[in-house]
Amino acid sequence: MRKGLLNCYRHLIMGLATLLIIQSCSKASSGDTTNTNTTGTGTTTTAVTSWLTTANEAFLLQKMTTPLNFSSVANTNINLTVDSTQTYQSIDGFGFALTGGSASLINSLSASAKTALLKELFTADSTFIGISYLRISIGASDLSAGVFTYDDTPNDTTLSQFNINAGDADLIPVLKQIIALNPTIKIIATPWTAPSWMKSNGSAIGGSLLPSYFQVYANYFVKYIQAMQANGINISAITPQNEPLNPSNNPSMVMQASDELTFIKYYLGPTLQSAGIHTKIIVYDHNCDQPAYPLTVLSDSTVASFADGSAFHLYAGDISALTTVHNAFPNKNVYFTEQWVGAPSNFANDLSWHVQNLIIGATRNWSKNVLEWNLASDPNYNPHTVGGCSTCLGAITIGSGLTRNVSYYVIAHGSKFVQPGAVRIASGLPANLPNVAFLNPDGKKVLIVFNSATIAQSFNIQFNGQYAATGLPAGAVATYIW
Repeated sequence: MRKGLLNCYRHLIMGLATLLIIQSCSKASSGDTTNTNTTGTGTTTTAVTSWLTTANEAFLLQKMTTPLNFSSVANTNINLTVDSTQTYQSIDGFGFALTGGSASLINSLSASAKTALLKELFTADSTFIGISYLRISIGASDLSAGVFTYDDTPNDTTLSQFNINAGDADLIPVLKQIIALNPTIKIIATPWTAPSWMKSNGSAIGGSLLPSYFQVYANYFVKYIQAMQANGINISAITPQNEPLNPSNNPSMVMQASDELTFIKYYLGPTLQSAGIHTKIIVYDHNCDQPAYPLTVLSDSTVASFADGSAFHLYAGDISALTTVHNAFPNKNVYFTEQWVGAPSNFANDLSWHVQNLIIGATRNWSKNVLEWNLASDPNYNPHTVGGCSTCLGAITIGSGLTRNVSYYVIAHGSKFVQPGAVRIASGLPANLPNVAFLNPDGKKVLIVFNSATIAQSFNIQFNGQYAATGLPAGAVATYIW
């Protein structure tokens, strides 16, 4: 009991200290700004709203009430310059993997609790976080309750037994509710394995797709996309294989670059085209340490005519690999499709790593989206397959109640404010203030800043020759909108 009270007091003191730091940073560097909308020397022209998450969790995506305005008066703070005239890639969205396990947990909630949670996650207005992009698995992922594909009937080369409802009764109903809330949400789908009877080892784990089944498997993708469309679910993009160089997950399948090139060039691309399907094909979908894989696949001009771009994870390598691939193929898009938070999470460390490498790092390296893995888990990090990830912490923990975890706040700092169709714009990189900026379709600017220093920092947001003075505690992230 005494230990619990001491912890409560400790968190209270940390929260008060953080608040004092924020206020002192703002006031000490505020210069002559005033809360008006007039013009002239020393007066403001544009108000800035800001939302803060701190390493000590005293502030969790909290809107700041201290006035923050642009002024023509300079001060001694370092400047973080935003230039909306220099633009880069457009943004499709921010979100999560809606695994089969996530869907089953969400579907287990009472009708009112489920409605409230889905509104919070997927409604795009000032009250909610506006997730705009989802990743789902074609068949089971390792965060499904069991292993299945949509046709597990051996040698069913005509796919007469294909069944979109096989193995998972929750995903499609939850997706339908999500689409009702956000009809324009983008969905990328990827298989963890082909049906075992199409594979070299006859197993759900490892092995590779037999060349004799390349056409049947291309037909399988067509069946899948059409079946989802019949349920009112538009699949925006597919990747041929999740983590094609990982033979160890359950389920999993190896697809070397040469095989993926052949599969897309002669089978998947032409088959989708013949069926009149416009779903994007995105290659690779694995770690940043092997950029040679997507470079090899995209180097074939026929494949390039079918492929929209390439997708990446960051369990190995450096996020700059996205720029390497972008520079080689500037007319092809890059995407960031998966990164887990390992349980038990260290909030401060995970906030720092994920914001710097994904929200900021991936988008500054040309990614059109950022997706975390995964949306929901229970208190024991279930469901998962035998041999699947047993320590994957969901953005939401669903148990006797709901707990919002670190990846919820990481993604929300983008999804709540950066609208689909926004473009990344130029922003400077002062020491210890990694950041990224966007221009929304409605004309508003969005700036996401992380303080990577070990002490609080004061700085100016400099835009169009004016300055908005602000500050961040160590290890904190803020999103600024004007």
